[in-house]
Amino acid sequence: MDKDIRGKEEGHVARMRRKKDVVDRKIAAAATQRGVLLVNTGNGKGKSSAAFGVAARALGHGLQVAVVQFVKSRTDTGEEAVLGRVPGIRWHVMGEGFTWETQDPERDAAAARAAWETALGYLRNPAIGLVVLDELTYAFKYQWLPLDEVLAAFAARPPMQHVIVTGRAAPDELIAAADTVTEMAMVKHAFRAGVHAMPGMEF
Repeated sequence: MDKDIRGKEEGHVARMRRKKDVVDRKIAAAATQRGVLLVNTGNGKGKSSAAFGVAARALGHGLQVAVVQFVKSRTDTGEEAVLGRVPGIRWHVMGEGFTWETQDPERDAAAARAAWETALGYLRNPAIGLVVLDELTYAFKYQWLPLDEVLAAFAARPPMQHVIVTGRAAPDELIAAADTVTEMAMVKHAFRAGVHAMPGMEF
């Protein structure tokens, strides 16, 4: 074997050995087991889609899952058509639609409060392993719900329960309280090029 090639392979093996040592130490240090709070925010596509992917994963591990949607009002989405029929999941579409469609802040606020009361029932139930609160952040943006009340409920939830919050413009206090935060960045979107929302891609 060429010396240069052998030297590169040996260097690669040495780097991977060092990397494995670092990763193994981090894994060994992560000894705590408890429920986590995830926030998917940002202007890019995929916040809810990622949450529903985790919901499918949780169901695969035998967890009970609850999904409460705070803005969406349509019930013909692909995710609900599939996951909504799976044993072990409760699915609630409780929004009134986008605010520019409803143009009724009192109705939007009442819908958000009703959705939150439904969510509270799950956040107090230790049998529910994952609660997905889809587009909850808009309830803070439009002041439909007090952030302090929501954060207190998250802090008081059963210790092994996971929560995922989705939506743009997550407030700093929510980000600080979360264990994992992902910000989806917009690079391109087909809609900006005049492409209609396509079934299976957008809903």
